[in-house]
Amino acid sequence: MNKGFIFDLDGVIVDTAKYHYLAWKRVANELDFDFTLEQNELLKGVSREKSLEILLDIGGMIILDSEKKRLASKKNDLYLNLIESLDYKDLLPGTKSFILDAKDEVIKIALGSASKNAAYILKKLGIAHLFDARIDGTMVSKAKPDPEVFLKGAKLLGLDPKNCLVFEDAKAGIDAAKNAGMKCVGIGKSNILKSADLVVSGLDKITVTEALSILKKQHTQNE
Repeated sequence: MNKGFIFDLDGVIVDTAKYHYLAWKRVANELDFDFTLEQNELLKGVSREKSLEILLDIGGMIILDSEKKRLASKKNDLYLNLIESLDYKDLLPGTKSFILDAKDEVIKIALGSASKNAAYILKKLGIAHLFDARIDGTMVSKAKPDPEVFLKGAKLLGLDPKNCLVFEDAKAGIDAAKNAGMKCVGIGKSNILKSADLVVSGLDKITVTEALSILKKQHTQNE
């Protein structure tokens, strides 16, 4: 039976969260309020537009839609400048070897990310060719925890959602996977990602065999 792995981007494959934070902090500072690393946790796995709304709520700001578009565009420009030097050395530990091991097991590979820059980032990292499908922020209208991004990923892979395993670092992403009827591996801290089926600190801490055993449990439970 064909199976698929669907990976979030930021925090799973590459750590660009720090660049997102610096860009949003610059936007907040322009609006004359501060934005902390703790507050940045609220933006993980969230679309650019939704992130801006959260940022404005933090600052107690109400602005025109035209100004929102300008700020969202400015944030993206700042972010792209910051990641200009990104390359394969920025891949998180174990990422490429885990994906290659999965492909050796004839597992289909997809990206399921809210990032509108996903294609650019995968190219910079030198791993775009490893993905059988890519769903990103340019292809969905609903942000996580809505399951749209993962359901579209499963569809592009030609798989039933129950045959797909998601790898996520954000609670919103794990909730999206669950809402899609998929099992999920949390990448990060177990106290934050406790709703995941398994939590590890990175893809270097899990084998493809262990990941597949989670999907096997899914089928056992459904029988």
